[in-house]
Amino acid sequence: MTETYADDTEILASHHNHITASTNLQHNLNQFEKWLRRWRIKANENKSTHITFSLKRETCPAVTLNGQYIPQRETAKYLAIHLDRRLTWQKHICTKRKQLRLQLHRMYWIIGRKSKLSLENKLLIYKTILKPIWTYGIPVWGTASNSNVEILQRFQNKVLRSIVNAPWYVPNTILHTDLQIPTVKAEITNFSTKYRKKLITHPNELIPAILEKEGLRRLKRFKLTELTSRFS
Repeated sequence: MTETYADDTEILASHHNHITASTNLQHNLNQFEKWLRRWRIKANENKSTHITFSLKRETCPAVTLNGQYIPQRETAKYLAIHLDRRLTWQKHICTKRKQLRLQLHRMYWIIGRKSKLSLENKLLIYKTILKPIWTYGIPVWGTASNSNVEILQRFQNKVLRSIVNAPWYVPNTILHTDLQIPTVKAEITNFSTKYRKKLITHPNELIPAILEKEGLRRLKRFKLTELTSRFS
């Protein structure tokens, strides 16, 4: 399966046997090479990434593009989302947490405890600048474990306490209730529910069929999947 968005291309192949998965992926890459030559497009193999998604220890055999081996990695970045081998989303969440820390540092003077800005405007800044950073792709990474989700929840708790200058004894649940800010888990449920409804009513009849077939899960336990992405 091949998916393209702007100048990013993803080629996906899956099979229970890791050797067969690589064979299928290499076949797709060979077809992709022909397409590149036909349209006289140059792909940078060194910027591409080959990753195996599986709960098994086996790694799919290497594949080539234009006669060069594509580097194999434990994580891959596609459309600003970091995909790790076991789809734990830890890499993605930790990356977003660092991005949030830097952004908050730049904005602390205006939404921090000593800021004279009104509460309404502080919350507006959080919702329009900081919150979109971690909610991006939430229907995808929302299957992360509670321990990883808590990384973002602790950040939100910190920001809300700073916005209202709350003392230590005020519970975080009270802050979320009074400010009418959903928790990270609640946002995951809301975004995922809306996104699933859109997929069910999608005009492409293949999309609802995939949802019925696959169900809700992070990885098939005995299925190896390969992904090669970021051709440029």
